[in-house]
Amino acid sequence: MSQPPVSYLVFDVEAIADGDLISRVRYPGEELSPADALARYQSEQVEATGSDFIPATFMLPVSVAVAKLSEDYRLQDLTVLDAPDFRPHIITKKFWQGWVHYGQPTFVTFNGRGYDLPVLELAAYRYGISLPEWFNVNARSFDQSRNRYNTGAHLDLMDLFSNFGAGRVTGGLNLLANLIGKPGKTGIDGSQVQSMYDSGKVNEINDYCRCDVLDTYFVFLRSRVLAGFLSIDTEQEIVTEAYRYLEREAKSNKAYQHYLEHWGDWEPPTE
Repeated sequence: MSQPPVSYLVFDVEAIADGDLISRVRYPGEELSPADALARYQSEQVEATGSDFIPATFMLPVSVAVAKLSEDYRLQDLTVLDAPDFRPHIITKKFWQGWVHYGQPTFVTFNGRGYDLPVLELAAYRYGISLPEWFNVNARSFDQSRNRYNTGAHLDLMDLFSNFGAGRVTGGLNLLANLIGKPGKTGIDGSQVQSMYDSGKVNEINDYCRCDVLDTYFVFLRSRVLAGFLSIDTEQEIVTEAYRYLEREAKSNKAYQHYLEHWGDWEPPTE
């Protein structure tokens, strides 16, 4: 039996800095090596902001995990793109081709508007990939896919919970996942991706990316309860189905084994 159409793509991006680009753009004429340019930029960022975070404009996607959901929010599949090679240009191509192939499902992210999508948009620009369905700039303002308030094209959960920046979601995805018993961060966060990549830990990065997508998925489900699209009982049924999926997949996937080891069930309040 064929699966229902894909209505939502829940995804997360992990990226590394392009040291050569940083050298050419920020330190022209100094002939810094990519590693030295990155180290210098990180040092400047720490001094200026307290964090060595590198802006999305200088980043390359090295891991993109995508969960496919049906219209009723059930998990159909979760995969990482371009395994086992994880080439940025192929990851980018497959991501956008997949979105078009599945009929332009709604993207679901946490801070995807601020980071993940800019990384993938600029990667498409870099690699000469045409995206007329996404950059539909001649459509009416609200109908444009990139319109901030077009939640049919992209539902950014950070925008939802912060009321489009009116408030702050202090604690982020980690907090929202923990509120409903899901693992959240379990020893790795995005700030470690660069050093992990430099150490050859590509599989570990992809495992982390998968787990972030799972957290995003479960937060998305609870947001559907909050917005009245699901009852809490139906949400819990879907969560149980997803748990069974992870149990099956965990037999051959360490990321899901790890996720289930840190799994917690949501506990309703007592009367």
